[in-house]
Amino acid sequence: MSDTHAHAVAFVRTDQLPQQAPPVTAAGPVKWVRENLFSNIPYSILTLVAIYCIYAILSGFLPWLFGGVWDTNNIRECREVLDGAPGGCFSVLTERWNQLIFGIAYDRAEYWRPTLAFVLLFVAVAPVLFNKLPSQMLIFTGLYPFVAFYLIWGGTIFAPIMALLGFVMGYLVYSRLVASSFAAGFFGGVAAAAITWWIGGFVVGAITPEQTFLEAVPSRDIGGFMLNMILGVVCVSLSLPIGIALALGRQSDMPIIKWICVVFIEFVRGVPLITLLFVANVVLAYFLPPGTNFDLILRVIIMITMFSAAYIAEVIRGGLAALPRGQYEAADSLGLDYAQAMRLIILPQALKISIPGIVNVAVGLFKDTVLVSVISMFDLVGMIRGPILSSTDWNGVYWELWAFAILLFFVVCYGISQYSQWLERQLATDHR
Repeated sequence: MSDTHAHAVAFVRTDQLPQQAPPVTAAGPVKWVRENLFSNIPYSILTLVAIYCIYAILSGFLPWLFGGVWDTNNIRECREVLDGAPGGCFSVLTERWNQLIFGIAYDRAEYWRPTLAFVLLFVAVAPVLFNKLPSQMLIFTGLYPFVAFYLIWGGTIFAPIMALLGFVMGYLVYSRLVASSFAAGFFGGVAAAAITWWIGGFVVGAITPEQTFLEAVPSRDIGGFMLNMILGVVCVSLSLPIGIALALGRQSDMPIIKWICVVFIEFVRGVPLITLLFVANVVLAYFLPPGTNFDLILRVIIMITMFSAAYIAEVIRGGLAALPRGQYEAADSLGLDYAQAMRLIILPQALKISIPGIVNVAVGLFKDTVLVSVISMFDLVGMIRGPILSSTDWNGVYWELWAFAILLFFVVCYGISQYSQWLERQLATDHR
């Protein structure tokens, strides 16, 4: 009886069994491949087709890349070295990299000037892009345009100094008069800046070339990828505040302001950018006094900025329309005036919503800077189509040059895209 009772009592384990590894097909790379690439028959077929296409592309691209020639003087020597073997003539990049990057404006000993301006660009935009940096760095951000202008264009140092002094005088007059009237402060500041620049013109005109520290560079000679960077950075920086003003003006209760903004936005959006560039190159000269020298790069910057500002205005208008009416009513309930409500409540939320659209316009604008080559400006594409391919040494080299151009634009545009995604994650304060 006791034996039967002993066998009827269940055994209770006092310690746990050691944890075993999951099956190979249920974890790790095998699981990922099975779930994402071969989860069903249609996906499996598409995966096999994609693998074949990748193999076909890489089987032709990799021998061309790794079997390329980098140390010949012209295309004829390059073809002799290859002797029919697959490979690219990358010697054109090693010999003409300076023209592709800097154009024909500088001697080799002067490449430090645009290089330094490019490096300082990251220092200047860092406090604007990353708000955790010390606010004192914004002082250099305000000074950077004048420093970069002097490094790139050279000439007398008094030109950027007088330009900076004009802005300072205009701001001081504006800050003194705006308390009594916004119009008085605005027009007084503009007048003070204009007078300062007018006086500065006489000062700069009295400077002889021997009194300059850096050799002056004509705008017509500035080219290469540096020109694309100048146009992209300047036009994006200017078009964003102008686009905000146009978006707010289009929603204004003042009919004149509203219709001016509406006509401007709709007209610019209905005209191709290449048409505006031809206007900048040819037509604007007919509206200027005889003998007036209006810099071509400045004309192009004005047209591209107008074009992108119209598109950014529509993107921001969409962000303003996406805000609920309660946000405007909350600003009114706090007793905020129009400027305070827009600066503290409305615009921060609208701009956060508009980040993807603004970045899309910025990336498209940067790529559209290559259109300046159609008005005989030697940007990166203009250098490839002009001085390089027209020479007898490298006439016939195409893939290598265009691949280099694609790489440069991809790096910049991809960087802009990655920053926008990071910024969206930083500003994602809502709960989803």
